[in-house]
Amino acid sequence: MWPRKGHSKRVGSRSSSMRSYILRRLLMLVPTLFLVTIIVFFLVDLMPGDAIDAMISQGGVDMELDREYLEHLLGLDVPKIVQYGRWLGVAPNNEGDFSGILQGDFGVSWRERISVLKLISLKWPVTLELGILAMLIAQVIALPIGVLSALRQDKWVDYVGRSIAILFISLPVFWVGTMVIVIPSILWGYMPPIVMVPFLEDPIANLKMFVVAAIVLGMSMIGMTMRMTRTMMLEVLRQDYIRTAWSKGLREKVITVRHALKNALIPVVTVIGFQVPLLIGGTVIIEKIFNLPGMGGLLIGGAQQRDQPLVSGVLVFFAVILVLTNLLIDLTYAYLDPRIHYN
Repeated sequence: MWPRKGHSKRVGSRSSSMRSYILRRLLMLVPTLFLVTIIVFFLVDLMPGDAIDAMISQGGVDMELDREYLEHLLGLDVPKIVQYGRWLGVAPNNEGDFSGILQGDFGVSWRERISVLKLISLKWPVTLELGILAMLIAQVIALPIGVLSALRQDKWVDYVGRSIAILFISLPVFWVGTMVIVIPSILWGYMPPIVMVPFLEDPIANLKMFVVAAIVLGMSMIGMTMRMTRTMMLEVLRQDYIRTAWSKGLREKVITVRHALKNALIPVVTVIGFQVPLLIGGTVIIEKIFNLPGMGGLLIGGAQQRDQPLVSGVLVFFAVILVLTNLLIDLTYAYLDPRIHYN
């Protein structure tokens, strides 16, 4: 059967509207990220301590006589606004070249003496794997329990689910991570693996190192997502069209999956999106606790050494990930509810 002309026009109009929306959102990234660079650069500059002193103490050599030379070499002998322009790539550096983040150059780490972008490319896969694994584990646990709690409201399953959710939200991630390492080591002499093994080299050994850390990282997300899923499922299950479906004799599984779940997931997706910044912040702590060589250690080490290019580059990179994640979440709404139009 050939599709109706009106239907084809609606599909084409919807696709055109979505493309236009995506283009507008991508254009909005420009002022958003520009504002982010201003905030990141000048907040990082407010870190206590002096980068030159940190370099001198790290080398263990008295380099006070070379302070002026180091300041010139690092570009610290010019006003802050000029330093920002050089970092952004709109002002010439000491060599007269325009090289900054606008040109894809995040600078060179003062501590590591190599490109910040190269350091990010080396460390980012670890953080990405930890974050994705934590999010997957959180949704696999939270969504079914949240749905089941709503379907069995005020039954023992519901009470257990709500108690778990409140417990997971209340427990600090850093404390749980520390206890997960300390208690098994004291009681059974067991310590989690501390040598990083790439996933493609040995998937089992890799997951042994990441799974526990991912569960700890995702605990807060599990609790929040579970509570939101339960709340929205209860609201949807009270709607008239759900009562009509029950009256038609449809099975519980069909009503839950086909009619209720997709409508209930729209606010849940929003909550998941709001948790992404917390997830990124949590990776910094969890990676340090579980000795994972990711962006967390990179950021903490850079802050300790007052490594401004490294800290600024990592924070801008995280900001780009967050903005793109928000765009992906907005587009997910259209899949869950075709009635949503992008204007």
